[in-house]
Amino acid sequence: MGNNRYRILVKGIVHRGNEFLTVQKWYDDNIIEPYQWEFIDGVAEFGESPDAAVVRVIQEQTGLTSVVDRILYTWTFMIGSECNLGIAYLCLTDMEEEDVILSEELNDAKWIDPEQFGKYISNKRMLEDLERAEIY
Repeated sequence: MGNNRYRILVKGIVHRGNEFLTVQKWYDDNIIEPYQWEFIDGVAEFGESPDAAVVRVIQEQTGLTSVVDRILYTWTFMIGSECNLGIAYLCLTDMEEEDVILSEELNDAKWIDPEQFGKYISNKRMLEDLERAEIY
């Protein structure tokens, strides 16, 4: 049992009014569309609770303060001998669009309504998870 390794990933789906924050992140200049739209995500630091991690990651990447509303879905995958556990949170903010200050790793941000998820988010499994979570 000795070498079990876990990494906790967090995804913050930031909600304000009837809109959700999407961010454009650079992935790889060897693919057709190196910038892709998604929700805020990051990694929990060792000893940090996932709830605290998602609030920290949102603040670090966008400058927004938020609070956790609830967990929407989870996912897992393996990389070698490391198990990655992901937790997607619905987080609430009342900050305005001009309050968004992007970190260097993000290219752009847009507030979109749920009907636009399919236009911006290309991860079909994530879209299915969001639909099952009934946030829209």
